[in-house]
Parts: sequence; C-alpha cells; structure tokens
Amino acid sequence: MFKNVITLSLFVFSTCLVLGQEKQQTLNMSKQEIEHVFLEQNLDLLAKKLEISQAEAQLIQARLWPNPTFEISEVNVWRTTDIEEQPLIFGNWGTSQQISLHLEQEIETAGKRRKRIDLHKLTIEERKTDFEIVLRESKLSLRNTLTSIQVLQQQRDIYQQQIKNTDQLITGYKNQLNQGNISHSEYIRLKAAQLQFKKEVVDLSKDLEESLKDLKNFINIGSNTTIVITDILDVPTAMVSELQIEDWIVHAQENRPDILLHDNLVSQAKKQVEIEKAERTPNITLGVDYDRGGNIMRDFVGFGLSFDLPIFDRNKGNIKEAKIGVQLAELESKSKKNEIANDIIEALRNYIQAKDLYDQIESTYESDLDKLLEAYVKNFQKKNVSLIEYLDFVEAYLDNKNILLETKKELHEQLENLQFAVGKDI
Repeated sequence: MFKNVITLSLFVFSTCLVLGQEKQQTLNMSKQEIEHVFLEQNLDLLAKKLEISQAEAQLIQARLWPNPTFEISEVNVWRTTDIEEQPLIFGNWGTSQQISLHLEQEIETAGKRRKRIDLHKLTIEERKTDFEIVLRESKLSLRNTLTSIQVLQQQRDIYQQQIKNTDQLITGYKNQLNQGNISHSEYIRLKAAQLQFKKEVVDLSKDLEESLKDLKNFINIGSNTTIVITDILDVPTAMVSELQIEDWIVHAQENRPDILLHDNLVSQAKKQVEIEKAERTPNITLGVDYDRGGNIMRDFVGFGLSFDLPIFDRNKGNIKEAKIGVQLAELESKSKKNEIANDIIEALRNYIQAKDLYDQIESTYESDLDKLLEAYVKNFQKKNVSLIEYLDFVEAYLDNKNILLETKKELHEQLENLQFAVGKDI
C-alpha cells in the first residue's frame, strides 16, 4: 500500500513537471512519504551519485596500461645516383627506399600502477562518504523544514478558527449595534481583533510558503504544487538517557560519515607517500627497431631499453610533502573526533532541557485550554463575560497555544540535532 502511494505521488510530480499545468495541485502526504520521495528525487543526492560514477570511471582508466609508441622515420622520397639497390617491398616499388621503424613500451616499476589503482579505490570510497554526508545533512534540514511546516499549518488553523468564531460574534454584535444594545466602540474593538487575526494568518501563510518552497527544492517538484503534511505534530517518544552518552560517542567516532571521510583522507595521504616513494625508481622503456638500408645490414632488427638515472632527483621534496600531508590528515581526524564528542554532549544537554520544559506542561493542559475557550465563547455570547475579558482570554489562549507548538517544535529539532550528532536514529 505504501509503495502504491509513493508511485502515485511520483507520477503526479512528473505530470506536474512535464505538463506545467497552471492549475494548482495539492498533495496530502505524510512525513514518511516525503522522505521517500526526497531519497529518490533530491538533486544534490543525484549529483553526488554521479560523482561516485565519475570516480569509478577514473578507476577504470587507472587500470589501463600506457599505450605503446610507434614511429616511422628516415623514409626517403628521392634517390641518389650511387644508391644501393634494395629488394622490392611490394609490387615494383621499394628498390631505392630506405625506412626505419621504432616501437617502444613504457613499463612502470615499483608497483606504481597498482598503488595508483589503490588510491583511486580510496577516492571512490571518499565519494561514497561524501554522499552519506550530504544525505544526512540534507535529511536534517528536511526534517526540520517538515516540523516548521507542521507548526505553521497548525498555527494558521488556530487563527483561522478564531476568525470563524469572531465572524459569528460580529454578526451577533452587528444586530445588537443596530438595535442600540451595545456601543459602536465595542463593535469596532471586535472588528479590530478580527483584523489582527487575519493579519496573523497572512503572515503565517507567507512563512508557510517560504518553508514549502524549501521543501519543494528538497524533493524536486514544480512550483504549481502545494503540499499538505497529514501528520499532526506530536511529541517524540525516543528514550534518551545520559547513561547512553559513552556508547553514542564511541559509535559516532567509528561510524559517522564525516569521521569516516577523515579516516579515508588519512589512508589516501599514506597511499600518496607510497606513490611518491615509488617514483624514486625510474620506469623502464623497452624498444624494438627495424632499419632497412640504413647501415651495413640490409634489414636490421635491434632491441633496447632506456631509463632515467636517479642521480640528481630522488623525489625527496614530494616524499617529504606527502609525509607532512599524512600528519595533517591525522591531526584533522583527531580534531574531528573531539568535535564529535562535544557535539553529542551539547546536543544531549539541549534535548534534555527541551524535554524538561515540555514535561512541566500537564498532559491535559492543551485540551483544557480548548475547552476553556469554548466556555468563554458561550459565556460571551450570553453576556456573562465582557468583551475585554473575552479578548484578554483569547490573547492568552493564542499565546499559550503558540508556546505549546514552539515547545514541541524545539523538542523535535533538538532530537534531530542529537540524532545528527550520534549518527543514527535514536
């Protein structure tokens, strides 16, 4: 069932992108469905996958041997009077032709080719780790964006409900005003409250559109599509304890993609040292020559080899530079491990503070607020409370509803930050 929903969603996205319909499309999706689409369609992730393919192509190239070199030279296009006759090459041509052929092949020594292949394999692992880093960073931003959208949706619903309630009250007040039962100032005061609620809805809608724009960029869908998140912002149920911190630090320092990247860079630096040391050993070039009519032998075939003499250049500078590169990579890796430990400690403390704040709120507090608002609306309609008392309570009600939503949002964000620091879902 879930796969069918995702397939349908992807079809709708593709249709919107291809047809470019002017009519606004609305998609009701859960957070889980959105994350699935994100994994399939995020452009940054697709680009990182292509970078992996690039690195794999470079490995294919690194496995290849260098091409041999073939040379034709000493071909004469005229003849002298005292030329020595030569056998025909083909047909009636060749009695006065001289020609020289040369074929050579470079042979790499000291395992240079194998070491470069190993370095390219490490580069592929680096690209894969880069992908994981971008994935986890993008997922953190996506989840926080989804939480913001949920909060904005619920805040807008709250104010829209107040507009609806106020509309009903204004209708009744209008009749009372026409009958002379209330003052015009009270009627204007109620209208002012209604206008304030509408302004809040407009401001929230702007913020919501901004967050939806970010979401559309994350999942790569057209601008003519509106997304409504069907999940209600609830309270995270993760079991978090300070007793887990040591295990989390060990896990993160061994498995987080950013530390794996630093470990990979250390391995690459060490492999580069091996390559630079191998460069001290000169490569050998094997050659075979054929010469026709160029010396005392009519058809000469000879073999040879050549190589540089490592007298002046023993590649010492590059070797030293590569060794320093290893030291730098190791220092950065140690620094990253310390940073990871501090990230986890900070994220855990922030989450515990957010959780403690939320735990101070009684479980029935929000529902009690809603019931109390209903009672105030009824009592105001019956004139048991004054306009000032009613509006004061509505203001307090809205403030508290926003505090509750912001507290839940903070709790979600701090949990995501903790999971990001640990390197896994808790």
